[in-house]
Amino acid sequence: MAKLTIDGKEIQVADGITVLQACEEAGVEIPRFCYHDRLSIAGNCRMCLVEMEKAPKPIASCSMPVGDGMAIHTNTETVKKARNGVMEFLLINHPLDCPICDQGGECDLQDQAMAYGFDHSRFSENKRAVADKNLGPLVETHMTRCIHCTRCIRFSTEVAGVEVLGATGRGENMEVGTYVEAAISSELSANIIDLCPVGALTSKPYAFEARPWELSKTESIDVMDAVGSNIRVDSRGREVKRILPMLNEDVNEEWISDKTRYACDGLAKQRLDKPYVKKGGKLHSAAWHEALDVIGDKIRGLDGRKIAAIAGDQCDAESMMALKGLMDGLGSPNIDCRQDGAKLGGGSRSGYVFNTTIAGVEDADVCLIIGSNPRLEAPIINARLRKRAGAGGFRVGIVGENVDLTYRTEHLGAGPDTLKEIADGTHPFCDVLRSAERPMLILGQGALARADGTAVIGAARLIADNTGMVSADWNGFNILHTAAARVSGLDLGLMPGDGGQDVVGILDGAASGDIEVVYLLGADEIDVSKLTDAFVIYQGHHGDAGAHVADVILPGAAYTEKDGTYANTEGRVQRGRRATSPPGDAREDWAILRALSDVLGKTLPYNNIVELRAHMSESVPVLGEIDTLTPSAWSDHGEIAEMDSAPFESPVTNFYMTDPISRASETMAACTETFVKEGQKTGTDG
Repeated sequence: MAKLTIDGKEIQVADGITVLQACEEAGVEIPRFCYHDRLSIAGNCRMCLVEMEKAPKPIASCSMPVGDGMAIHTNTETVKKARNGVMEFLLINHPLDCPICDQGGECDLQDQAMAYGFDHSRFSENKRAVADKNLGPLVETHMTRCIHCTRCIRFSTEVAGVEVLGATGRGENMEVGTYVEAAISSELSANIIDLCPVGALTSKPYAFEARPWELSKTESIDVMDAVGSNIRVDSRGREVKRILPMLNEDVNEEWISDKTRYACDGLAKQRLDKPYVKKGGKLHSAAWHEALDVIGDKIRGLDGRKIAAIAGDQCDAESMMALKGLMDGLGSPNIDCRQDGAKLGGGSRSGYVFNTTIAGVEDADVCLIIGSNPRLEAPIINARLRKRAGAGGFRVGIVGENVDLTYRTEHLGAGPDTLKEIADGTHPFCDVLRSAERPMLILGQGALARADGTAVIGAARLIADNTGMVSADWNGFNILHTAAARVSGLDLGLMPGDGGQDVVGILDGAASGDIEVVYLLGADEIDVSKLTDAFVIYQGHHGDAGAHVADVILPGAAYTEKDGTYANTEGRVQRGRRATSPPGDAREDWAILRALSDVLGKTLPYNNIVELRAHMSESVPVLGEIDTLTPSAWSDHGEIAEMDSAPFESPVTNFYMTDPISRASETMAACTETFVKEGQKTGTDG
């Protein structure tokens, strides 16, 4: 610990931190542009200058490590004059276009010019102009505003792992951009917009849409993947204008993926805003009571075993609780939340969650990835893996597709044959796992959504047991989900009951006539061609695959239009909040199911969301423990059996279109055209 004096106040701080960080601990604000907590230190904006006794000139506090006995002064005339001068230099070439800049109202340069700037400029030369760069469909550039803080360069290199941005030229000819003009092909690229302290990098889809003070801001949870990133939904009226990250050190830190940020324009497209009933082979709009009566007439008196339900990937826990209650009331054991057919569920929670936790990745020293491409399936978790790899002493082995994860990996093999060798202890990588103090494995849906998924789990569990992955204070066995609804669905028991059918059995039963009624709760990632002979009830928010085969459509609410509970891939239970209202006659999903239960004479035992949540917490206590993680008991998972030799494949081939919302998004369509299709043409990863 080092003792130093800041503005006459003596404090004790940890060795190795910078003077700027010490000043923050002492409650002293230091202005900065280039410094950022999560990026390497550049020390090139000089806005953080402070006086240090015995130093011949002001020092850059962001790059000066603390030392015992230091005396720092942050509010002297010399410091004030230095900050005024730095601000004057920064504004030499900066255009005076605040009224038309999208950064206006939330711009660090504006704020700091007001607080630390000069009231006039002594420069009369013409301002320079810099040509804008084309960084793709997501990031708008106004490079004349750039102050060369290099945050965007450091983020793309260090966090995103895509080394495309850099600085060319020297002195007044220096420019930030891509070395060769190209779009930034990263799933995290738009985070540079949040990092940019001026208006040089702004959101292209959001350009000139709104001012920050016009927007209502709602803290919520992302459902585009299973990470559960904390987000802020900015809306005006019923329209979601943008989505920004919220800080959560345990989940997403302060980053979000590009799909999380930009798929929100799909919320206004292809929406279901009124009930529909099929008559004469065509769908016709109907009143709520009419649509519910049609369902009632079809289901009343029907054997429960001829009714089935499938829950989709973006359902909240409340709606799945209501669906489970309704199916139980109807006597149907045919229910499933695993649209992809993943062989998960039953037994201890440790068999289907990310036990290491997302933040816990930083404590691991070796990782085995099985049948997963975390860069596309969970970019935020992949960024954690890259962060850990960057710290050194971290080996990553891959069994499955040999993909570029933006950090050094070892491709061990393509499928179950390699997995069997590791489980038997005959593969060389076993020595790496056994010698590690905290080894971990990540088992992806590409390995689980197969006919031999249970055997794959068994082999992974055997590896975990044989290599010491599970101990009293560490569990390195991890399931990486791709669906926001999956963990809470498994918690609630949305799996086949006694003699019940899973997704594959439900679809086959509908095709053969054994199942006559299929209830799709936002389920679109299935083979709907097998449902043409069944009576299909589709409850959802977009006119996607499920709606195309429906006999009755019940319009539900999207995740920004309802209060909902979600458990992320590590089992962390979080609450999303309603930011806007559903369109037209659409209603919250649990309320629709509650109304239908009345019509069917199987009334659910709650009348509002408070009662529903109380009932849910009583039935499944873990879903009432908000934002806490309680380790689950380790037990046997899967079974030891023969595995098919077919190689593992990631279920995500197009990162930008994985659900009804992103498929309806114009921005995600532009990203698909730019990154996926162009990548396929050139033979590179999209």
